[in-house]
Amino acid sequence: MTMKKGRFGQYGGQFVPETVMPSLIELEAQYLRLKENAAFQQELAGYLQEYAGRPTRLYYADNLTRYYGRGKIYLKREDLLHTGAHKINNAIGQGLLAKHMGKTRIVAETGAGQHGVASATVSALFGLKCTVYMGEEDIHRQALNVFRMKLLGAEVIPVTSGCGTLKDATSEAIRDWVTNIRDTHYIIGSVVGPHPYPMIVRDFQAVIGSEARKQILEISGRQPDYIVACVGGGSNAMGMFYPFREEAGVKMIGVEAAGKGINTPDHAATLTHGRPGVLHGAYSYLLQDADGQVTPPYSISAGLDYPGVGPEHSYFKDSGIVSYIAVTDEAALAAFRRLAQTEGIIPALESAHALAHLEELMPATGTDDIILVCLSGRGDKDVQMVSGVMEGLQCHA
Repeated sequence: MTMKKGRFGQYGGQFVPETVMPSLIELEAQYLRLKENAAFQQELAGYLQEYAGRPTRLYYADNLTRYYGRGKIYLKREDLLHTGAHKINNAIGQGLLAKHMGKTRIVAETGAGQHGVASATVSALFGLKCTVYMGEEDIHRQALNVFRMKLLGAEVIPVTSGCGTLKDATSEAIRDWVTNIRDTHYIIGSVVGPHPYPMIVRDFQAVIGSEARKQILEISGRQPDYIVACVGGGSNAMGMFYPFREEAGVKMIGVEAAGKGINTPDHAATLTHGRPGVLHGAYSYLLQDADGQVTPPYSISAGLDYPGVGPEHSYFKDSGIVSYIAVTDEAALAAFRRLAQTEGIIPALESAHALAHLEELMPATGTDDIILVCLSGRGDKDVQMVSGVMEGLQCHA
């Protein structure tokens, strides 16, 4: 689609204080200049290949395919990247952008910790100071990633306001950026926030889908029938979906967190259960009460525990380019274990939500149907927490 003034249809925009506008205007101008700069793109491609480990494999999950008895399941292995998730793609891109803009400090928000780790990693690589805001609840859930960030030299600041999760960490990161705007660049970790952030993050993550298009064509001689990816803010999904957006024969499915159930207050299913409103500088679907106040999200997965979603996902929903569904904690935990025991791959809990949808999708597929799943990250960060949950379930069995 043609984007006008930072809009995706009716979604997006720049709902920010006047003091922030000069920085957003500068950021957009610098990004659009560098986007067309061959030397910058070559530098970016070099770091993605030599440092991050791109291209990632498109892996045929033979055991998982045989488990379902139909279709052909391929996993886009973003979990094999340096730092363990797709977040490094965007962090490298924005880190280089900050460097070219003359910024000396990075500020970032994080939920599951993977974006925080990626931002801290890139800051160490490029010699930038780094401050990461993380909700107090998520700090408890993701202690390993907190240690990794500190080891990399980042300052991790706990956020106790609100629910102490990703939304609150994002709010604090924005406040820091506005206060220190001259020397600081804010690396938003997903396709959210005011324009030009959703565009910038999408462009840096589109390498996922661009690679997958070429790889599946080389493997099978055609494009896939289905693409499945998890959606919180939505960067891995947008990176996977965007290069396929004009492929009429490809059915794309975004999977949100239904938490304890879509009919309970404890979920993070923004697109399937929310309605449009403004959050963190953009107009998109979000979870809100009858008075328009943002309601607390919930998911076992810290990376999906967010009450909003990227504005381009909102456009994709309304236009029918992508279908969005939600799966529960219970289903995600089952998928987490299933992939580990069939393929010897431990997925991130976020990715496990996408894998959980295969339970519904696969019985409807034909023998020759091709299904691509974005395996957005590895599950090392989740193992300790999941073990406690599973032990608790066994105790109550």
